[in-house]
Amino acid sequence: MQIHVVRSGDTLWKIARAYSVSLQKLIETNEIPDPDTLVVGQALVIPIWGSYYWVRPGDSLYKISRKYNVSIKDLAEINGIRRINRIPVGLRIYIPQKPRTEAEVSAYIDPRFTGEGSADQVNKVGQYLTFLTVFSYAVNRDGTLTPVDDQPSINAAYNNNVVPLMVITNFEEGTFSNDLATTVLSSEELQDKVLDEALVIMNEKGYLGLDFDFEYLGAENRERYNQFLSKAATRLQEKNYFLSAALAPKITGDQKGTLYEGHDYRAVGEIVDFIFFMTYEWGWSGGPPMAVSPINEVKKVMNYATSVVPQEKVMMGIPLYGYDWTLPYVQGGQWAESLSPQQAIERAAKYGSDIKYDKVAQAPYYNYTDEAGKQHVVWFEDARSIQAKFNLVKQLGIKGFFYWVLGYDFPQNWLLIEDNFIVKKRV
Repeated sequence: MQIHVVRSGDTLWKIARAYSVSLQKLIETNEIPDPDTLVVGQALVIPIWGSYYWVRPGDSLYKISRKYNVSIKDLAEINGIRRINRIPVGLRIYIPQKPRTEAEVSAYIDPRFTGEGSADQVNKVGQYLTFLTVFSYAVNRDGTLTPVDDQPSINAAYNNNVVPLMVITNFEEGTFSNDLATTVLSSEELQDKVLDEALVIMNEKGYLGLDFDFEYLGAENRERYNQFLSKAATRLQEKNYFLSAALAPKITGDQKGTLYEGHDYRAVGEIVDFIFFMTYEWGWSGGPPMAVSPINEVKKVMNYATSVVPQEKVMMGIPLYGYDWTLPYVQGGQWAESLSPQQAIERAAKYGSDIKYDKVAQAPYYNYTDEAGKQHVVWFEDARSIQAKFNLVKQLGIKGFFYWVLGYDFPQNWLLIEDNFIVKKRV
């Protein structure tokens, strides 16, 4: 795959011709609803093996070979260039495909969000997944677990050789509860009851692992949580089940805040099989407009994570969504609307907005004015921002990455997985 950013005057026909691909293939690959409407700044993936580069003023074959890490000899032979010291401006040079890296990939799915289409969502992208984390069985104050309509998702996971993981949360009345977590983590009896019920459900439904997503624990629950995970690890090892945990995005071990203080990267890394680091929600629906997963912030978290957790246990988080904020932003005011990358592009087309790209955050955004005259800003993900995250995964040499959350249309993402990685299967 190659990424092409739409410029003024571009048409799909011109783009297809430039890259020597069929117009229909280009439309199908990017799932373009209206082929006659492109948005300036829109990122398209070009379905070719390798990529093309057009020679610019000041270029040399040496510079191009350094840029793409391909030898001058190979570039010359592949492209039939006889005079390597004189390449004309505008010449299209083919760059061969780089070797793919093996990685493990997971995605969360919330059957409450995807409803009856949960299995369809898994079947649609199952070939690109190693794990499926089903969100979530909420812990109750008596140690029981609130049931989830998860069997269709589990069955679809097996049909695609994907490992289903059961997610347990301290979710209560629509939010993560510190008080609920304290109640459970302060009682050996309640902890045992949670694990007993979880193991029964896993055995009955076919889960192969357990993922703990306990958030807003606070410093008071830090050691209690570590001990609870250790207890869970002992119980799960007897069944040969996976154990994972989802942790908040920290950049230091002593980072302040209820969200961060209860998560001990180093200790949890010693206990569980792998960790889902939630590197998203810098830009969130109740906060000020910004990129959801800015790469500069993600790097800080990953650098700290890999300094205290073995690389083979690190899974980096990636969002499959963006947000539309109504301006001016007022704290405590109207929450931003979540939307898929496909919806973001369609909305830009509807309001005639050009898509811009923040090179620091490595994220696309645009502004528009709605029918009521209100100003909006939209931050989302596209092929460029995803490729930047994939580059970071490969640079760090970590286990892999995961998504929050299935149910948002983003066709370019899955194609770029295939282009960058060999997805490891566990079942």
